[in-house]
Amino acid sequence: MTVDINPQTIKKLREKTGAGMMTCKQALIENDGDFEKAIEFLKLKGIATANKKSGRNTQEGIIYSYIHTGNKLGILLEINCETDFVARRPEFNELAKNIAMQIASNENIEVISLNDISELMKNEVWQFESNKEDLINKPEEIKNKIVSGRVEKTLKTKVLLEQPFIRDSTITVEDYIKQTISILGENIKVRRFVRYILGELDSL
Repeated sequence: MTVDINPQTIKKLREKTGAGMMTCKQALIENDGDFEKAIEFLKLKGIATANKKSGRNTQEGIIYSYIHTGNKLGILLEINCETDFVARRPEFNELAKNIAMQIASNENIEVISLNDISELMKNEVWQFESNKEDLINKPEEIKNKIVSGRVEKTLKTKVLLEQPFIRDSTITVEDYIKQTISILGENIKVRRFVRYILGELDSL
């Protein structure tokens, strides 16, 4: 039997726990729509509790390098934590490796979080979506709603934290990081990354 999950309930669970929308929906499905059980489910996965540490300073960490199979693509990643002790933990290095692989696997990823999206990027995507042929004869109000939805969807494909995690597509990269925060007990932030592609001088 399929459980019908109300979007408002998903949103409420996200606000309560800080978990991603997709993860909240999955938690509700796993618990037959029971809100309280879904919260406990997320706590067990370590996602809900990680948000308590999100404001803590992250001044330690590592710079991790990853060379993709074939030696034609490389990722240089800075990921931060609170102490040098955690930076040396194998779980932290595994996190860095998986995130570097995530970036390598998707050439569309350009920024780390939604907050990193520039107005220039937003405007470029808006212009591109606005000029599509299927919108030519649409009323302006309807057209703007369609474009707005498409822009939001497109921009999310460019954001690292919004991507389904390559090793577990039921959670996002952000949720995976929160799980690791729960394990290691420290705040963790992806600071920046550079993508190197053989033959491209302007690799990002």
